[in-house]
Amino acid sequence: MLYHWLNKQNNSRLIVFLAGWSFDFYPFEFWNCKGSDFLFVYDYNSIEKSDLPDLTGNYSERILVTWSMGVFAGYILRDLFEDFNRKTAVNGTPYPVHDTLGIPLKPFLLTLRHAKTGLEGKFYQNIFGKSEEFERYSKTPVRRTIENRESELKSLYKRINEEKIDYKNFYDFALISANDKIIPAKNQINFWQDRIPFKILESGHFPFYNFESPEEITELAATEKCLCR
Repeated sequence: MLYHWLNKQNNSRLIVFLAGWSFDFYPFEFWNCKGSDFLFVYDYNSIEKSDLPDLTGNYSERILVTWSMGVFAGYILRDLFEDFNRKTAVNGTPYPVHDTLGIPLKPFLLTLRHAKTGLEGKFYQNIFGKSEEFERYSKTPVRRTIENRESELKSLYKRINEEKIDYKNFYDFALISANDKIIPAKNQINFWQDRIPFKILESGHFPFYNFESPEEITELAATEKCLCR
């Protein structure tokens, strides 16, 4: 994993954000992070505790937000985050490749087989729910090489097959996009229902243009009490 501090000003709150496959921090630089120290984590060619800096610090509040494949990465590194105050999953599950709880195997293998072509073409268009969101992304796109992102997906699939997950309570709250074209909303609901509260968003797989800051996500997770079905 790689990481980048989008803000580090010795705030009392730390937010750690684990991104999805193929992303980096450039599309997220629009976020106003002034209220929190904000660590952006990406690139799952490696997923090891030693990839990350010390996360203790003099913080009165520590929050984990994970997205897409980051939900899986956050769970397998759960010992690092177990005592965080809140842990929110966005459009993902700890079973990222699963016919009923994640990305169905057949479309995932197609993406894996044609990753380079997809990254050059429609993959990012499918990430967003609206064409204007994709246009906005196109002005500040991911800067990682296609080869690096292709390698990352292969590494993720290898790690997914190695991990024998028997999920125990970890996440506190989930956000699920109704129009997610990457991980079907029904599969996300299948996993989170009867486990934790969750909220349905009217957005695509990338819902973050709906939030001006990461704090808005953490506040939503703190205040939402209803289990939405």
